[in-house]
Amino acid sequence: MISASAPGKIVLMGEHAVVFGKPAIALAVNLRLRCRIDHSSENLVNGQPLATAGNPYLSYIVNNLSKNTDIPSNQQLSFDVLSDIPAGSGLGSSAALSVATIGALAALENKPLNEEAISKKAFEVEYDVQGRASPMDSSVSTHGGGIFLDSKKGPDFLWQSTRNDKTWYIHDLKVPQMGMVIGYTGIRKPTGPMISRVASYCKRTKFACEIIDEIGDITLEGAEAINHNDIEKLGRLMTKNHKLLAILGVSSPELQNLVDAALPHSYGAKLTGGGGGGSMIALTDKPEKVYKAIKLRGGTPYIVHTGVDGLKISERD
Repeated sequence: MISASAPGKIVLMGEHAVVFGKPAIALAVNLRLRCRIDHSSENLVNGQPLATAGNPYLSYIVNNLSKNTDIPSNQQLSFDVLSDIPAGSGLGSSAALSVATIGALAALENKPLNEEAISKKAFEVEYDVQGRASPMDSSVSTHGGGIFLDSKKGPDFLWQSTRNDKTWYIHDLKVPQMGMVIGYTGIRKPTGPMISRVASYCKRTKFACEIIDEIGDITLEGAEAINHNDIEKLGRLMTKNHKLLAILGVSSPELQNLVDAALPHSYGAKLTGGGGGGSMIALTDKPEKVYKAIKLRGGTPYIVHTGVDGLKISERD
């Protein structure tokens, strides 16, 4: 038996645009998913038969064992999954599940994989299940800390991922200590349909493509603000990023309600992840005030730590 855990994430800037090859910034946070795997007489999840409808990511991995791991495809496995990350919250629950599962499966067969290999395999799972994705979530969940995705190689380069005609260069990002609060709307929104909505919008109108380009530009400004420890500028750019995402149609009244509640006590606030529901984040030096403001508006707040470890695999039980 092998146990593994992987962190959730927040997208500081650049979600949706990153799918089109634009830059993005993501940070691992101290909400984790834990997965324990063992051989079994049948495929089980938390003691119940594995079904594709309720577990599309695990089902995909199990149905493609020989592709994602060195485990023979006829193996039966038992998965025990426990997560701090709300599913459909925009906080990277599916990537954490894919990363932890692939890492644990490789260790189960005494054939451990390095960070790059695990991240790339998890990205393939995300892409194939969702129909469209970027390697952002899988990279930050594997590596931990902070990552910067760009269309070209730069300092602190880690690895690159390519799918179809797009290549993303993943870099380690040194992020200063920042006060961050997550507000979860309680509305589950899978990422895949939201990505498809934006892709459809961009096919129909040049205006949507221009918004994507602008998000990419301000994400580069955000990376510069981080490098100069300019938290006030970073906050302003986050709020601008949110407004652009709202124009793309991926915000919601519930998200806007929580963003509006947080802004009086924050440097900036925005939705994070796929949108449509899910979660928002606020950059603040008054986390307790933001926590209370979000709770008063009906959201579920989390004061989180950034810069946490990525994938962890325990010794064989």
